[in-house]
Amino acid sequence: MLEKFVYWTGALDFLVAAGTYYGAFVNPPPGAFVALITLGSFLMMAAACLMWASRNIAARAPVIVWQGLVRLTAVSAALFALFHGLSSAQESMVLPYVIPFDGIVGLTYVIGSAKVTGKSPLDLLLCRVP
Repeated sequence: MLEKFVYWTGALDFLVAAGTYYGAFVNPPPGAFVALITLGSFLMMAAACLMWASRNIAARAPVIVWQGLVRLTAVSAALFALFHGLSSAQESMVLPYVIPFDGIVGLTYVIGSAKVTGKSPLDLLLCRVP
């Protein structure tokens, strides 16, 4: 079950990457083109890595755990921005949907990988897999 969850949530990153590329080419904010293209490329790499890792979670769980931490970091940053007035009006409308989605996905990646491998999250962070 975790394999399919990781595969499909990873595949969704390709859609987010496409949206990021779209934002870079269609009326980007001044000075944001390079950042948006770079972010989109990193999202595509994350999608490919997650889809690859889902095929052998026991051996590739560190990739999944690290991506889970990336998502949890994004959730923390979004919460901070939302509650400290650091997000734009457009972001403030989207964040209430993104925060729970990425939070659930991130926690599932970390906890699920630990359960499947029988290793602690710390072991997986340090790439201690058989």
